[in-house]
Amino acid sequence: MGVLIRVARAALAVLFVVLGVSAPGLAWAADDDDRERLMFRIKDPRITESSGLATSPTHRGIVYTHNDSDAGPVFYAIGPRGTTRATFRLSGAEARDWEGMAATVDPESGRGVLWFADIGDNMDGAWSDISVYRVLEPTRMRNATLPATRYRFRYKDGARNAEGVMVNPRTGRLYIVSKEFGGSVYAAPRRLSTTKPNVLRRIGTAPLMATDAAYAPDGSGYVIRTYFSANLYDASGNSLGRLTMPAADQAESITYTRDGTAVLTGSEGPNSPVHRVPLPAHLRPTPTPTPAPARRSTPSTSPAAAASPAEGISPAQLTLGVVLTLGAIAIITFIARQAR
Repeated sequence: MGVLIRVARAALAVLFVVLGVSAPGLAWAADDDDRERLMFRIKDPRITESSGLATSPTHRGIVYTHNDSDAGPVFYAIGPRGTTRATFRLSGAEARDWEGMAATVDPESGRGVLWFADIGDNMDGAWSDISVYRVLEPTRMRNATLPATRYRFRYKDGARNAEGVMVNPRTGRLYIVSKEFGGSVYAAPRRLSTTKPNVLRRIGTAPLMATDAAYAPDGSGYVIRTYFSANLYDASGNSLGRLTMPAADQAESITYTRDGTAVLTGSEGPNSPVHRVPLPAHLRPTPTPTPAPARRSTPSTSPAAAASPAEGISPAQLTLGVVLTLGAIAIITFIARQAR
């Protein structure tokens, strides 16, 4: 399986070069004095498909993760050495295909809030709707069952597969990022309903085969992870470039560090690694005594449309690109359907 994934990754990497879109701007590497490094490996044998990752906004040194499909509505609190500090189950929740999670802070109570996205759909239309669960972050690191609020969603332009979820900490608005050849960013309504499906509306494009997404803690921008790299954007959806990622068997997750100066990225598989990748110095937040308060009244649907990864392609490049892409997509589709 790992060999096939690496073949698919290599084919798509060649496609990027052929199409001249290896970066929607510049490709950023870490500064010389602050390189990417392995933070830890997830040691819990129960965590074999770490598909989502979120840094705790209130517990220092804690990172949350969860498995992919068929693992139940369960998530884990992981300490700085990769050991499980606590296991939590969501009551009143399902786990058809959990693919991502996000963490925010409630502006009124100061409590952490965790969001779990049951949004995977490898058949691109098998589910009539998808779900995202909201749960208050546990105050103690001990095993517990937590009540969850379920929000159902439907895409305005038809069902699709997705793996990325992010929440703007300034506005509280939720976004879904689809996992497709021509991916998209979808905005949820400003106010979510628990009694009827919430309509997701397309507001911009996303990179090829996006596997996760996350907002910066200060709301200044966001990142979208793919199998190959990570694309950085400002809060309006303007591309800031591509961040080089460490090699991974199946890159599935990304989150910002608590201070917003770096991202953490993970992979599926037993004993999977979590790497820290620093942001370029000029994109790091300026330290402030307290984070900016959330402004729930802001109606903006940012991020705006990001630059399309297929702009400026010549006919010859397009022809070769299509040939390579068809082969790569066939491999990735086969892997996804066999693995789930």
